[in-house]
Amino acid sequence: MSDEALLAGIATGDADAMATFVRRYQGRVYGMALSIVGVPAIAEEVAQEAFVRAWRHAGNYDPRRAQAVTWLLTITRNAAIDVVRVRRERPTEPSVIAEMMLAGSDPGTRVEEGHRISAALRSLPREQAVAVLLSVHFGLTAREIGEQQQIPLGTAKTRIRTGLLRLRKILEVSP
Repeated sequence: MSDEALLAGIATGDADAMATFVRRYQGRVYGMALSIVGVPAIAEEVAQEAFVRAWRHAGNYDPRRAQAVTWLLTITRNAAIDVVRVRRERPTEPSVIAEMMLAGSDPGTRVEEGHRISAALRSLPREQAVAVLLSVHFGLTAREIGEQQQIPLGTAKTRIRTGLLRLRKILEVSP
């Protein structure tokens, strides 16, 4: 049975069509989810959510826009990204970020180092400090930073690189 026929059956509530569709693509959906979230148990939840979303939106599938597998993997990717975003803690204060970066070291040293890193970040031009924090701490790519800051990709890359070089120089020199 074709993917389009299965999705048409799913849209009408056919549980057998859904079971066949799941068996056909469960490996690929799980693999994509795992590659994004990196934790097998969470990848299983993402895969399940992707199939639930496919069940709910099967009636919206348009074979002229994409193949069924492409449509399903796009749903999976979006579900995985949603999970990653929810799981990511996003403190905004440089001192809080510095504390997290130094977790595990001696508490007295950690506070002192946190102030030092905070001061170093504040000495950077604002746009570089923001780019460095978004990249290093929050794990955003240069492309994501460019989109968020509404700047060209090359500008985002330059801000990250220049900011990191300046930060390294400041932290190497200061006592």
